[in-house]
Amino acid sequence: MGIYINSPEQFFKYRDLKDSKWFVDKTLLIDEVSRQIGTEQKYICITRPRRFGKTYAANMLAAYYCNVSDKDSHELFDNLNVSKTSDYNKHINKYNVVFIDFSKVDDECTSYEEYIGNIKAILKDDLRALFPDVAYREGSNVIEDFNRGFNELEARFIFVLDEWDAVFHMSFISEDDKKKYLIFLRNLLKDQAYVALSYMTGILPIAKYSSGSEVNMFMEYSMAGGTKFGEYFGFLENEVNDLYQRFVSIEQRPNFTRTELEEWYDGYRTIKGDKIYNPRSITAALTDNHIGSYWTSAGPYDEVSFYVKNNIDEIRNDIAEMISGEKVRSEAKEYAAVSMNLKTRDEILSAMVVYGFLAYEDGYVKIPNMELMKQFENMLYKESDLGYINRLAKESQKMIDATINQNTEVMSKILEYAHDSESPILEYNNEIELSSIVNLVYLSARDQYDIQREDKGGKGFVDFIFYPRLSGKPGIILELKVDETAQYALNQIKDKNYIMRFKGKIAEKSACDEIILVGISYDKKNKKHHCITEKIIL
Repeated sequence: MGIYINSPEQFFKYRDLKDSKWFVDKTLLIDEVSRQIGTEQKYICITRPRRFGKTYAANMLAAYYCNVSDKDSHELFDNLNVSKTSDYNKHINKYNVVFIDFSKVDDECTSYEEYIGNIKAILKDDLRALFPDVAYREGSNVIEDFNRGFNELEARFIFVLDEWDAVFHMSFISEDDKKKYLIFLRNLLKDQAYVALSYMTGILPIAKYSSGSEVNMFMEYSMAGGTKFGEYFGFLENEVNDLYQRFVSIEQRPNFTRTELEEWYDGYRTIKGDKIYNPRSITAALTDNHIGSYWTSAGPYDEVSFYVKNNIDEIRNDIAEMISGEKVRSEAKEYAAVSMNLKTRDEILSAMVVYGFLAYEDGYVKIPNMELMKQFENMLYKESDLGYINRLAKESQKMIDATINQNTEVMSKILEYAHDSESPILEYNNEIELSSIVNLVYLSARDQYDIQREDKGGKGFVDFIFYPRLSGKPGIILELKVDETAQYALNQIKDKNYIMRFKGKIAEKSACDEIILVGISYDKKNKKHHCITEKIIL
């Protein structure tokens, strides 16, 4: 047993995962990957954002295939889905496995030569301990040693390479070092008879780094491209249903509903259209019995502002629309996600898709869920370069206070201030564009209210309904109009009986004793906002 070759580490890590109360069986991935062993399709690269289970899957594969002398993987897998497949026993514990996590680096490492030199040295030591009788040449390199092992013993390996692209984000890595690293991978893996399978994971696509043929032998499978393997990274709808039932069976006082799990952590889709949930956040919420943001930062690439700062002028209005719940058109190309050189709008949006901040589907990008919405909201308050969006966010507490107090003069002034201080691209050509601005100006209300857009109520659709999260707050119904009067908007709330959403059995969101009706209009000719309110006692 070595450090990289046939290490027992992955066996123990997967056993810990399996023994956790929120374990989800993803072992059918093993059967799909096993079909590629020893074929032309033996090079597989899985790219996903952080927190979507890439490392869990890598540990699982290594634990299954690895021929560790005193570890029988049947104890891990015999009662899991993979055990029901026809080739289950064909591959279990049958291979020498090379497992390298490229994100692990000594804290005193200061150069690429030192980094890659350590990896090569450990591989050589492991190989010579595994096959001590092979006639290794003095001064040989690690690739020569792999080939000697194959030539003398026909020894083949399964390579599981986790976080293969981590090296590109290390501070001591130069552009020349990146090229050397790609050549190292090519020489280690490409057209080598000792490779039975190479399974590699990362965040960014190979195409971003390799413009030539260094690692073009890999088939890539990402969130936005490739139909295979999508169901194994992230939790599917039925899996979250099962987890929630497990949760309510052991938690005496659940603090959130199944619907809230969906609102906070869903929003991604596989190419096949399956709903995908963020697994790390789901398990954290179930463990803590608390809905909230579990998004953690591992560096600048995990901060929304990192991407937005690259071209604020071009991305600003897209951010405004997405914060408002809209999706925006974008040709999100994974190869355009150049993390250190983002210039164009589509490059920035593409990078945000790759890192999981945005979801991509059918030519549109959007903020996928409430957890990520909170990341965007926090950024709005901090980034003064966002101009009118930043100013709207900072005025939003005044806006909700003025609304509750029915101070229509302050409400109108805030809207005027936002629109007049910097004329945005959103020109209020229709109610959708007006609603984007209104949603921003009520940003801080999201902590106090569950704000629903275009909720069906009465005889038609209302623009916004604010359901109070806590007792003591009034409900709010808000109707927007362009080139109509605010009174007309208010009358529509009453004429179409939108108030029924807060009455009797229809009020499934929350109970409150009073409702404030709000009509907001914008006159395009005079460029003026008008607000009118009315309180209704239930």
